[in-house]
Amino acid sequence: MRRVKRAFRRLPPAADFAYVKPMMRAWRRVLSSSVLAAGLLLGPAVRGLAQTPASSAASTEAAPGARARREQPKPPPVHVDYLSYGLAISADVLVASGATCRESPGDEVPCILGSGGGLVLRGGYRSAGPWYVGGAYQFSKTDSSNLYRLGILQQLRAEMRYVLDLGYRVAPYATWGLGGVVYGNEFGVETGGAGVCGGLGVERQRSRLTLLGLAASYQPTLLAGWTDTAGFERDPGLAQYLRLELQLELRSEHHRR
Repeated sequence: MRRVKRAFRRLPPAADFAYVKPMMRAWRRVLSSSVLAAGLLLGPAVRGLAQTPASSAASTEAAPGARARREQPKPPPVHVDYLSYGLAISADVLVASGATCRESPGDEVPCILGSGGGLVLRGGYRSAGPWYVGGAYQFSKTDSSNLYRLGILQQLRAEMRYVLDLGYRVAPYATWGLGGVVYGNEFGVETGGAGVCGGLGVERQRSRLTLLGLAASYQPTLLAGWTDTAGFERDPGLAQYLRLELQLELRSEHHRR
């Protein structure tokens, strides 16, 4: 009787497959490492493709805002020097005329020098600290007892101020100065002299570059003797004035630190 061959071979014993499990574990580790590396490499590209148009538009709109914040102007520096200029309306009150006007009893010579008012034009330099240095030109129409058609007292003087900065818009200051004086009819010159002044004032800052001020000062003025147009001889004298000023001043930045 012929022996029939089997259609399959007999599997080897389990001991023969002992090397298969370690090999499968090694392949699983290699596969998991490959998947992780592919995720790290392809992740940014996938996120970029998944970005929506709305988020892109939002980032585009946010960019000008950030650029504007970066381009905002810096605040002005604390220490700024200024060039200052302006004008003032003055009232000159004669306290004493001195020997220029004779006051002896029975003397009918009219006083040629009296009170008046006019304009002051000034300009100067204001430092970053409390100091102001400048100059002023003043002309005042004075009461000449009709001896002059238009008696004009002109002054050109140098001025200084020391301003007390209290941290407010209003700041008091002390002022003083000296200069030359001429007097005559209709801006003419018939006599001259010199004067000094000193006083107090206050300024209020209307804006960063505009100031309003009020000042009062005492000014003794020494005038030389002369003969006026009416033929009266005038002795040298020390005239004393009290001057009140309403000031308007503008300033422009000169130097920043």
